[in-house]
Formats: sequence, C-alpha cells, structure tokens
Amino acid sequence: MIEYENLRASNAPFAKEIRVATQRVIESGWYILGEEVAAFEAEFAGYTGSQQCIGVANGLDALTLAFRALELPADAEVLVASNTYIATILGILHANLTPVLVEPDLATYNMDPSRIPSALTRRTRAICVTHLYGKSCRMREIMAIADAFGLHVVEDCAQSHGAQFEQQMTGTFGIAGCYSFYPTKNLGALGDAGAVTTNDEGFADRLRYWRNYGSKQKYVNVYPGVNSRLDEIQAAILRVKLPRLDEIIAHKRSLADLYHRQLPDWVVRPKVESDTFDVFHIYPVRHRLRDALRRHLLDRGIKSEVHYPIAPHKQQALRGLFGGNYPLADEIHATELSLPISFATTASEVLEVCRAIKTFEAGQAAFSGP
Repeated sequence: MIEYENLRASNAPFAKEIRVATQRVIESGWYILGEEVAAFEAEFAGYTGSQQCIGVANGLDALTLAFRALELPADAEVLVASNTYIATILGILHANLTPVLVEPDLATYNMDPSRIPSALTRRTRAICVTHLYGKSCRMREIMAIADAFGLHVVEDCAQSHGAQFEQQMTGTFGIAGCYSFYPTKNLGALGDAGAVTTNDEGFADRLRYWRNYGSKQKYVNVYPGVNSRLDEIQAAILRVKLPRLDEIIAHKRSLADLYHRQLPDWVVRPKVESDTFDVFHIYPVRHRLRDALRRHLLDRGIKSEVHYPIAPHKQQALRGLFGGNYPLADEIHATELSLPISFATTASEVLEVCRAIKTFEAGQAAFSGP
C-alpha cells in the first residue's frame, strides 16, 4: 500500500532529536511561554525574513487573532478566495468580520487578482490571500491593489512554509503571515501549533496580548483576549525540524518534478511559473472523473486525498452567508485530487502512482479528458 501520508515514517528521521528536545522541556519545569517558544519565534522569524513571530495554539487562531489585532470596524469586509479551506473563512468570522468570496485563477487555484476590484465595496478593509497547496499568490499585483485602496493584507500561509514569490517569502508581503504547524504540514509539529509573522511592532505587541488572555502582566488584562499559546514541547519539536525544512521542501519538489514529467497530459497538473518557488505541501491534479480515478488508484493500493470535497459556499456551517454563484470554486472542488507527496514518499512510489494513472487512461479511452 502506498500511503497518502505516513506521519510515523515522515517523523522517523527526527525521532531521536525530538526525544531529546521533549525531555529537555520536561526537565526544565517550565511549560508555558518559556525559552523554547521564545527561541522558536526568533528562529522562525529569521527563516521567513520577518522581524517578529508570535507563537499561538494553531493555524485557525493565527488567522483569528491576526484579524482581531487589526482592530477593524465591526462592519468591515475581508476578501477571501472562494475555494480556500474553511479555516480561512472561520478566522474572519471569529473576528466578527464579513468574508467576501473572490474566485480563483483556475490554473493556480489562488485568488485571481483581476477579480479583486469588482469585489471591493466601501466596507472592504482587508484582503486575505491563501497560498493554496504551497504555491504563492500573485503578490505584486495583489499588494498594488491593496496599496491603491488602503487595504490590509493578511496571508494564510498554512500550506506555504518556505514558498516564495519573486524570491520573497510568503508571509512577508502583508501585515501578517498566519501559519499552521499541523502534523501534515511541511513544517509539522506533533500536535496543533501555529504562529503569526509580521514586521509591524505594534501589531505584534497586540497579538502577544491577545494570545494570553489579553495580558502581558499577570492579572492585568488590556484586551478581551483568549488562551492561545504555542506549547513549549511543540515549540521544541519545531526547533528540531526547522533546520531541515529546506531538505523537506527539496524532497517534495523532486517528487513534484517526477509527477510533472511522468503524468499523462490528460491529467491537469499544477502550473509551474518561473517567478514562484512552490513547496508542494499538496500535489493537486484535476480530472473530470476524479472520483473514478481515486477508486482506480485505491484498487491498486494507492491512497489519495481530496482538498477539498465541498466548496465553502456549500458548507452547512456557512449557509446563507454568501450570495451568487462560484463556478470556478465548484469546478476545483469537483475535480481536484491530491497525490502522495510526503517526506516519506519515495521516487519509486511516485513512479508507481504515475503508472497506475496511465492504466486508468487505457480503461477510460472513450473520454476526452478534463
């Protein structure tokens, strides 16, 4: 069986160092907002090229607290991609703001800058971009629009650790880069963890209040904050893996290159652009018979995933929130299939996946492709 993701195998190269790191935390006797969190914040800020990093409990909290720290008016609207993961939209809602969906570029799956102007209203105060699947959005165009209309830009970097646009790291274009370190991410903890990066010192200061009950001095509460602190043990684990993040990315890029070269043309592959450095948290392909293709692979011992089966505007949790139609989001959600591309996936396994997909072509000779 070729697993889509095998976290035991992916973490095996780090196991010895992780045991040492976790034991170090246990023996320290300090488990909340201690030296490990402070050290990871400094190291991750350095990796991304940011001035500040604020560790929080998870990626959703990173988004929610970033929007709260912006201190936007209660009726403010935030533009967000119509095909993003629901957490991006929940972060906006949990900050009592209004999400407005913008359709993606069908070739990149990211927010289409050309569609942003028509979505702007007098209430628009921010743009939240999601660097989906590990590919940067077109940040120069998006930042130009934001600057022209005086809008904040918040970057959802949950899938883009180390990704770049024009040799600049994602998470460093807008006021905030919001990260998840969920275990399956390229930089993954062994549980929930998150962070916000920023170059705005005042914004960073407010975030540090918000994550800790609105307080930086014990029993003195300045904001109606929450309890969302990066755990000392998770921070120690992330410190073990961060120095090898580029190695993880290089491995996944090499597997993506194999997919690019070996997959048949009738499968829609990720778009490769010269000005983006893609890190392939996910390797997404598209086909109009996605579900049949997925069954075909599983019958041959190959697991895959769908990111994501239900578009946000069709989720029960968001019912009645969005008007209009979102055909591009619908197209992506109906046809996307994620192929194995973890740190534990091997080149021989990728080649086996490609061979299996080619046999699906032979079995479906009557259709014309996506």
